[in-house]
Amino acid sequence: MPATRATGTAATIAVTALAPVSWGTTYAVTTEFLPPDRPLFTALVRALPAGLLLLAATRVLPRGAWWAKAAVLGTLNIGAFFPLLFVAAYRLPGGMAAVVGSAGPLFVVGLSALLLGQRPAPRTLLTGLVAASGVSLVVLKGAGALDLVGVLAALASTVAMATGTVLTKRWGRPAGVGPLALTGWQLTAGGLLIAPIALLAEGAPPALDGRAVGGYLYLALANTALAYWLWFRGIGRLTATQAGFLGPLSPLTAAVVGWAALGQALTPVQTAGMALAFGATLAGQLGGGTPQPFRKTEKNDRKDSMDLMLPALRR
Repeated sequence: MPATRATGTAATIAVTALAPVSWGTTYAVTTEFLPPDRPLFTALVRALPAGLLLLAATRVLPRGAWWAKAAVLGTLNIGAFFPLLFVAAYRLPGGMAAVVGSAGPLFVVGLSALLLGQRPAPRTLLTGLVAASGVSLVVLKGAGALDLVGVLAALASTVAMATGTVLTKRWGRPAGVGPLALTGWQLTAGGLLIAPIALLAEGAPPALDGRAVGGYLYLALANTALAYWLWFRGIGRLTATQAGFLGPLSPLTAAVVGWAALGQALTPVQTAGMALAFGATLAGQLGGGTPQPFRKTEKNDRKDSMDLMLPALRR
């Protein structure tokens, strides 16, 4: 790989990594700033305002088959992922809840083989297993009893996000549509899916104090609108495997925040798991294959034909 291209890829990886780092702060914000026992309302406030804001900014709506594709991606990346994420955040300590997401690379590798035809190299599989081993060390050997519902919700959210990541890479974007518009479509679709479920399951919105308002503003703007724009922009320039292996940065951030700001102790076994997860993140960037630009769909979307050339990104 030429030096200039390698430098560009490294810069893309570094910028895309800011998204999972930001997501790693979600757990601390949820437990310290937001009303208790409102995972669906929290997911709704995080997704829908940010989606509507991006729709207003881009003024681009889906066309043709992209209405259905945006709905599917919005369900996986937002509508299912957010509620499950917050269920886990409310029921598990921050570092423990987020570190389950380190299993994401294994799901991404498997789904990339099925949906993208990318046969995983033995090194990539080994790296994914190392990441999963780190998860096991932190979650299964950590001090204190585990909440089964919280762990299952964290795992389910990881599967949803991995599937959404691979499908986002498979489908690309319509010609002339930038990552900001694609992000707005998904956040809006996911938020609209969550809204009736939150109302039926949790009732009217809770009263919010200044602390909660600040927490929700952070989640909606920095943690969601900005972070997801960086994420989908990165998926367009990296391989699905490279993007997937950035996932462990979220639990690492959550664990560090939990230890530094919330006084959550980490056992030596958990610390070893963190080291394995971080090592897998670095190794995953070296074995992720050759990055390709986002594909754009042709007008005949029914055939799902893709063009490998992408016009300049709308900024």
